[in-house]
Amino acid sequence: MKYLLIALALLLTACSTKNYEVTQTKIIIIKSPKLKFADVGYIRNSEKSIELELFVAGKAIEKITINHLICTGEGCMTKGSFNKDYLNDAYPSEILQNILLGREIYNGKNRVQTSEGFEQNIEDENVNITYRVSTNVTFFKDRKNKIIFKIKDTK
Repeated sequence: MKYLLIALALLLTACSTKNYEVTQTKIIIIKSPKLKFADVGYIRNSEKSIELELFVAGKAIEKITINHLICTGEGCMTKGSFNKDYLNDAYPSEILQNILLGREIYNGKNRVQTSEGFEQNIEDENVNITYRVSTNVTFFKDRKNKIIFKIKDTK
């Protein structure tokens, strides 16, 4: 019985505790058909997981966790399903985590190095994307699908 209680306690704490290596406070602007947000948020990440926590007037209103699935207040789904429901189903499955971490998208397609980071412009029948990453700002705009992400340092 003692071992069962110890195993149960370890299982419950392992599922509830997240150890993020990096926590960043950012000013976050998101505009998509299903998400509209402009205020302060936290981006926390480790090697295996990312968490975006959004606040309005100091109150947490949404938490999006990304690992092998994307979990929101509405439940967990595959990355492709999240893109279809919240962004655009033509996007690569890793696009949200790459934007949040300021990494290149579309496998670096049309990547141009700039003095403070890089820029990508991607246009095809499904998207018209301008994506810029610099030291203090990450900016993503898809004109065709009316989606914007702007992530800016609070300093």
